[in-house]
Amino acid sequence: MGIAYIRAKFKVLSFVSKRKAAKKAFALFGTPLLKAKRRAGPQDATALSFTLNNQNVKGHCWNHPPTGPSGQTKKALLLHGFSSAAYKFESYVAPLVKKGYEVLAFDAPAHGDSDGTSTNAIEYSDMIKKVIELYGPVDSFIGHSFGGIALSLAMEELPHNAQTKIVFIAPATETTSAVDGAFAMLKINDKKVRAAFEKIIVEVSGKPVEWFSIRRAVNNIRAQILWIHDEDDDVTPLYDALQVKADAHPNINFMITKGLGHRNIYHDKAVKKAIENFL
Repeated sequence: MGIAYIRAKFKVLSFVSKRKAAKKAFALFGTPLLKAKRRAGPQDATALSFTLNNQNVKGHCWNHPPTGPSGQTKKALLLHGFSSAAYKFESYVAPLVKKGYEVLAFDAPAHGDSDGTSTNAIEYSDMIKKVIELYGPVDSFIGHSFGGIALSLAMEELPHNAQTKIVFIAPATETTSAVDGAFAMLKINDKKVRAAFEKIIVEVSGKPVEWFSIRRAVNNIRAQILWIHDEDDDVTPLYDALQVKADAHPNINFMITKGLGHRNIYHDKAVKKAIENFL
């Protein structure tokens, strides 16, 4: 279905019913553009699965039990972004295993090999909490884009301390910005549709859209955080990250890159090295 057709459909639907247009936009907002899947499971990993909201969530673990120094129990959890999948972050596995980590990675609901057709930050956050319940505790986290906002919401409720380590890679800092981008892409300019959309978010989550904010959540996170963002990110604006930087949290260090954008940033060798050194 082409974007021109979708825009035309929203134009008509907005004229017919603001509520129906908002409901359609909300459904589309939570539906991955594609369901990225790997052709076969990694040979060096153990397959894992569990049920969340009556749907299967699938993933893998590496280096179980850990082969590091005696008594080593470090675990790391990799969290992919929207319309992505866990396998795209498997290049991080070997360096983490070398450092003695057991590594966990799961496809978020409606992504990869996990069940579902749509999801949201609350459900992804619930998935993270379920992973910790079943396979934790986890000492270090790497979250890209949508995985970053979901992780920040989860960390507000999960036990952790100043020794916990988090890497945010181009995180979706402000959900208001994500909604702005989606509405701009769909060319929905009707303020009443936007108001109805935000009302649906409150109905579904009990929270206003501005609550879904890493800037807000980090006030309740004590972990050490490495935040990596690119100047040329066209998905998660650097501006939002700079607002957090200006807040000057002592537990957050920023690495600002140039020319990597949103999707290439986690493939960059310098970025990977910085993360490896941090963890």
